[in-house]
Amino acid sequence: MSKIRAAPLGLLGFASTTIVLSLHNAGFGLPYGSPNSVVIGLAVFYGGLAQLLAGMWEFVYGTTFTGCVFTSYGAFWLSWSAISIPFFGVQAGFSKNQNATSAVSIGMFLMSWTIVTFIFLIATFRTNLITVAVFSFLFITFILLTIGDWTVTKGVVRAGGTMGIITAILAYYDAFTQLVPLNIGFVKKLSAPLVKPKNLDDLSPE
Repeated sequence: MSKIRAAPLGLLGFASTTIVLSLHNAGFGLPYGSPNSVVIGLAVFYGGLAQLLAGMWEFVYGTTFTGCVFTSYGAFWLSWSAISIPFFGVQAGFSKNQNATSAVSIGMFLMSWTIVTFIFLIATFRTNLITVAVFSFLFITFILLTIGDWTVTKGVVRAGGTMGIITAILAYYDAFTQLVPLNIGFVKKLSAPLVKPKNLDDLSPE
């Protein structure tokens, strides 16, 4: 009997949280800067906890790449939530410290995740096309959000939100093809490994 994979859970948690926050960032039906508190619930439980657990299960399965990815982005959403939840006092600290501003600090936070995402993007070149696409758009998303938040530029943040929506849709697609395998030519090509795996560490996140 084959082992059960947690990758679809991680992808769905990532995609669902990303698309809701990205819709806010892109301003779809909302004024720019509208409260995005509704995202926190998703970020803590689905994008955060569920994705973190999916990463742990992927480590048990033996896939280093998906284990690192889901654990890292699960931690990202939990840390993003901690910044946003008043209990942790992060936002309150900005108003008390004249040497630190919220915009620049959030920009630095996002810059670190831009670097992490770039490392993962390089690693995807041994997985499959759909995974490369997810991380390519995610990398662009983080670049735009880093610049937009750091410089407080509304248009750049909106562009980052749009890229985030595309990223989420691709992640949903990836999860769908893993849960409901389709024997269709272009679907198989998108999910086919770009390199032949030699061991479990080289497996694509399928």
